[in-house]
Amino acid sequence: MSKQQIIEAAAQIFSTKGYHATSMQDIANAVNLKKASLYHHIDSKQDVLIEILDQALDMVIEQVSQATQGDQPTSEKLRRAMGTYLNTLADNRELAAVLLLEYRSLDTPQYKDHITRRDRFENLWRDLILEGQKLGIFDCQDPAQAARALLGLMNWTITWYRPQGPLSASEIANQYADLLLHGLLQRQA
Repeated sequence: MSKQQIIEAAAQIFSTKGYHATSMQDIANAVNLKKASLYHHIDSKQDVLIEILDQALDMVIEQVSQATQGDQPTSEKLRRAMGTYLNTLADNRELAAVLLLEYRSLDTPQYKDHITRRDRFENLWRDLILEGQKLGIFDCQDPAQAARALLGLMNWTITWYRPQGPLSASEIANQYADLLLHGLLQRQA
């Protein structure tokens, strides 16, 4: 049994039951270990949560960073980053649910560390919006607020998105990008 297998099993349980409703016995049962043996691999449920959050953040930071590389127009980088992010969330639903919903279960010191790491991710979006603003492509009063609004829109998707639904994650991301880049107002011919 590897630590990574335990982390993956815990992510699945946390995403369905929630962090507080999950016991160490639940995690041990999921990986066919005795509870005492589980502690050979991990120190605490809090450590498991931190590991899940770190892995999930590292994954989305890497994916979105890669999507924003290149010489494409900033609006295309934003569209690509949105598609990459929503597809990453959809492809990693358990990790995404824990990342977006269970971080509040961290103890204070770990919570502060996590928020610092999460801010790095948020800054990727803010910097992309700032880039577009500097180039005269985007017009917004507060790029940080715009980044948080964009993330709020995409993050909430995990609560209702279903892979078997009428739209793929990519199609939803394109609709979100159109909404963000063009707004709701009708264009005059």
